Parts: sequence; structure tokens; C-alpha cells
Amino acid sequence: GEPHAELRIRKLCLNICVGESGDRLTQAAKVLEQLTGQTPVFSKARYTVRSFGIRRNEKIAVHCTVRGAKAEEILEKGLKVQEYEMRKNNFSDTGNFGFGIQEHIDLGIKYDPSIGIYGLDLYVVLGRPGFSIADKKSRTGCIGAKQNQQRGSHALVPAEV
Repeated sequence: GEPHAELRIRKLCLNICVGESGDRLTQAAKVLEQLTGQTPVFSKARYTVRSFGIRRNEKIAVHCTVRGAKAEEILEKGLKVQEYEMRKNNFSDTGNFGFGIQEHIDLGIKYDPSIGIYGLDLYVVLGRPGFSIADKKSRTGCIGAKQNQQRGSHALVPAEV
């Protein structure tokens, strides 16, 4: 149909929260690097939580944002692990969706005993051409009502992917 009405993947966010700094976190970063071919970014804890054993500003997670063909490829692997099934509450109001994977080796990375096994979260942000006008710094625009009809239209996405 209309090329500007087609939903596409704007970005895929991958996140591994280890809950501690140190070796396990650097190994989790290696996992993301193997998966994406990009250098991942470390996330810090916002608060000190004694019961979790984390301190404020301590690095506790790694994340990475992937776009383009690479994002489609990783999402394809992730959905295959999920057997292309998702619950309704995996989808947000705006039609984006996310899911978790318990073992990263399911995505086709070879198991390395020195690294171990990590779970990761994948979050997919969908959009149409022109959505970036809402994100730019100066002269931000609003996405028109017709272009922004995302809710409900994501029902088509799993069939295409």
C-alpha cells in the first residue's frame, strides 16, 4: 500500500541488567558486543537499595541500541526463540513491544564457559517515516493524527516479521 504508512522498526534496544558491577558486568558487555557488533553502554543505579546490594551510581547494567537491518536480524532471532508468540501486555499503548529471553545462547551465540549464560530484554520501537520530527532538538513538530495511528495497527507486525 502506501509506503509512508508502513510500520518499520525504528530501533531495537537490548538490555542486560546484572545487578552488580565487576566481572559479570564486563562479561555481559562482551555478550552484547558479540551480538550487535557495537560497543554497549553501561547504566548506573539511580538509588542505593540495601536489599538488592546496589549503591547509587554503581554500574549495574549494559544496554545497546541497534537500528536498520541489524535490528531486524536480531529481532528475527529473538522472535524465533519466543516461537513468534507474545502476550497482550507485551505491547505498549503506542504499539511498541518488548520481551525477555532467558538464555542469550538461544540467539545463536556460541556458549563460552568463561562467560556463562545471560538473559536479556529486547524492546522494539516501531514508527513510520517522519516520526523523527518529534524527536529533534530545535523546531520539534507534531506527528499528524493519521500518521500517528499506531495503536491497534501493531496487530499486523508479527505476521510481517
